[in-house]
Amino acid sequence: MFNALSPAPADPIFGLNAAFAADDRPHKVNLGIGVYQDEQGRTPVLRAVRAAEQRLAERGDTKSYLPISGAPAYGDHVQRLLFGEVQDNARTAQTPGGTGALRVAGDLVAQTAGPTRVWLPSPSWANHQQIFAAAGHEIQTYAYYDPARTGLDEDAMLSALATVGAGDVVLLHGCCHNPTGFDPSPATWGKIADLAGDKGWLPLVDLAYQGFGEGLDHDVQGLRTLTDALPEVLVASSFSKNFGLYSERAGALTMVGADAARAELVFGHIKRAVRANYSNPPRHAEALVVTVLDDASLRADWSAELDTMRDRITSMRRALAEQLGRTGRDFSFLLRQRGMFGFTGLSPAQVDRLQGEHAIYMVRSGRINVAGLNPHNLDQVASAIAAVL
Repeated sequence: MFNALSPAPADPIFGLNAAFAADDRPHKVNLGIGVYQDEQGRTPVLRAVRAAEQRLAERGDTKSYLPISGAPAYGDHVQRLLFGEVQDNARTAQTPGGTGALRVAGDLVAQTAGPTRVWLPSPSWANHQQIFAAAGHEIQTYAYYDPARTGLDEDAMLSALATVGAGDVVLLHGCCHNPTGFDPSPATWGKIADLAGDKGWLPLVDLAYQGFGEGLDHDVQGLRTLTDALPEVLVASSFSKNFGLYSERAGALTMVGADAARAELVFGHIKRAVRANYSNPPRHAEALVVTVLDDASLRADWSAELDTMRDRITSMRRALAEQLGRTGRDFSFLLRQRGMFGFTGLSPAQVDRLQGEHAIYMVRSGRINVAGLNPHNLDQVASAIAAVL
């Protein structure tokens, strides 16, 4: 069966991580994979999560299956973070990470409406295309980033979204756009909602970084603009980043309908898609999130640590922009970006030189994980970037 296969290409993110691990140079720096790192370069277990794990170890008395859509309390907490309160016209299914939520969304649309066009911003997260292609959809792109302006090209984006047909799906990054870090303004979110309503396409909001932009509530204002204005919105969200639960795969797919009956109708088909895929979600991920968010003290500690992580990323972004500004080039655009990633504008050739000559690893698009910077490697990274400019 497999005699004719050629080697599969390496994943652009995890393949880079493997190359970094194999590099024996002691001064190597990994700015590729998107995980939070502290000033010592570690990806820590958050204090509230560690406390929750201790409680679960003491009281855990079952490893039985969860329902297909996960624990109801988990879905309620997801909705409170997204919308401020549980919504009568929304239903949430727990999924294995945000990636799992995106794939379930792709399967849901394919199984209920048939394969359609899924529109991705240009550029977008590298895995988006293969997720929706694997679900059978045709991939299209819409304008988003303008390298000449080093920012969001609002006019080109809105013009492109005006051409999207009824029944198509448009993927929108809810905040902290990956890879560019540039997000629509509140006014632009209103224009996007108007276009979706006028043209009849379905927004699918990928919200992987809530809390890493400006704060938990601020980062969902664009999403709330859409759900306030439109009859149907899908939301893929994740606790990988803001809870540090990368390996636990804690995600969710939320359907917001015109009313409770429509949401429940679609929710039944979401559960069918889940059952045919992974059957039901992992219990430990759900239990950690619910334990933290059910307890006022743990929730406050989690929120405070999330603020600390966001502030550290912001300080590293500012420090890098200042150091690179000394090269005589303007890097102030880095300060307009939000979230974990920075879009440097470096070319693939310059990125290759950074890896080969300086042991600095980043994605070939020039995207860096700003959380990978710390006071110990900042000078090295800035000097290396200056050397390849």
